[in-house]
Amino acid sequence: MKIGYVIGRVTCNHKLDAYKGGRFFLVLPATKAQLLRGSMEPLPSGNSLVVFDTMGATIGDRIAFSEGGEAAMSFPGDTPVDAFNCMILDKISYHPPQPPEKS
Repeated sequence: MKIGYVIGRVTCNHKLDAYKGGRFFLVLPATKAQLLRGSMEPLPSGNSLVVFDTMGATIGDRIAFSEGGEAAMSFPGDTPVDAFNCMILDKISYHPPQPPEKS
């Protein structure tokens, strides 16, 4: 599972029935520096990806998403999806581990 920021919406004029009740968003994966700061500023120059959402996320939300086979498990049968929104995050507390002190 990864953490990302919803930065845009993808609109489709035709889609599979398995996608009813959800929508597609453009998501920018969070960097380690952003998690340490607790802010998505400045935006990284990385690649965004398309994530399917049924949770009700909106542009600007932080989400946790799964990719690959785990994302496809959310659908009955064979439904092509690369990433699936698992949760909308209210708060993230990130405290990286400290190296042990040398004696």
